[in-house]
Amino acid sequence: MKDILIITNYYPPETGAAANRIFHLTEGLQKHHFKVSVITPLPNYPTGKIFKGYKDKLKHISTEKGVKIFRLWIYASNSKNKLLRLFAMLSYSFSLVWFFLWNKIPKTIIIQSPPLLVAFTSVLFLRSKKRKLILNVSDLWPIAGLELGALKKNFSYKILEKIERFNYKNADLILGQSEEILSHIKSLFPEKDTFLYRNYPNFEPVNIMHKEKTKEKLTIVYAGLLGVAQGIYKLIQHLDYTHIEFHIYGNGAEQEKIKTFINNNPNSPIYYHGEMSRNKLHKALLQYDVTIIPLLNRIYGSVPSKIFEYARLGLSIIYFGGGEGETIIKDNQLGWIAKSGNYNDLNKVIAEVKSFHIDFELKQKIKKTALRNFDLNIQINDLIKKI
Repeated sequence: MKDILIITNYYPPETGAAANRIFHLTEGLQKHHFKVSVITPLPNYPTGKIFKGYKDKLKHISTEKGVKIFRLWIYASNSKNKLLRLFAMLSYSFSLVWFFLWNKIPKTIIIQSPPLLVAFTSVLFLRSKKRKLILNVSDLWPIAGLELGALKKNFSYKILEKIERFNYKNADLILGQSEEILSHIKSLFPEKDTFLYRNYPNFEPVNIMHKEKTKEKLTIVYAGLLGVAQGIYKLIQHLDYTHIEFHIYGNGAEQEKIKTFINNNPNSPIYYHGEMSRNKLHKALLQYDVTIIPLLNRIYGSVPSKIFEYARLGLSIIYFGGGEGETIIKDNQLGWIAKSGNYNDLNKVIAEVKSFHIDFELKQKIKKTALRNFDLNIQINDLIKKI
């Protein structure tokens, strides 16, 4: 049985795409007889506060479903203050260094990036001819930070670029969640060994039931992080509600602004349902006609994992994020595309969807496509050959 260590910033009981992605990776590796261990901070995402049961601890060690998990101290914060967020990253990096000094490290290590500083710390201290470092790149930082408006092209940005290149240069294998990510890495290091590793989900899809249409309005749902990148607060201000209802699930930085907008506009057909467990959410989503996947700005390298998750449920998708996600929607016939950032075009597309008959057969077709084309087990099998 081969030992493998995964270093990540996110892991259950935290929720969201990043935590789910690493959890499914550990499951897949276990099935192939790897002895998996995980290093992660004390759970705090997305609230920026240490979860109940883990507070006032410097570390927490447990074995969950056969995986040994080391949860290390972090100064938890989701503050908009850049210095506080930097200190949070540095605090976890310090905990990692302390762990590396006092523990035996396996010869095969998967390191999640971003955060860049955490990945840098891991690569810097663990690089060795005796070890294989695998960098799992889910977003292209600092480029993504620039496109989100979180970073500016200054001296600090140049430092982050150097860190990014250091990480790529010293990794033995790089996993990228999109073709754009791999193209960017190849442009810097043409000989680097890379592998396309999508954020495919791994859950038993809920049965789709025949259901008669009872409402005249098109019911649209968004479920996920209510962060700045998703732009749900701006979205609800620009939608044409003449023939639609909009339902929202999740939490995040824009949650209170969204709730305030709904309270101030009681006649608008916008409904916020809070956060649900993943299993309950999947069942709830099936009652809606169509789902929307928005990004406030097109982010190079980003492919929202919701594409694969919603498709597995048989949900038709309105995609409003640009980039590689558009190609995936088109190639797999998963729904409709609105021009990124163009809310007039989005409302036109929604009007088109309203006139389209979304029936049981269409949902089944989307679900079958997802099960065939977005198979995590096949992806894991191919990854094992590279490890």
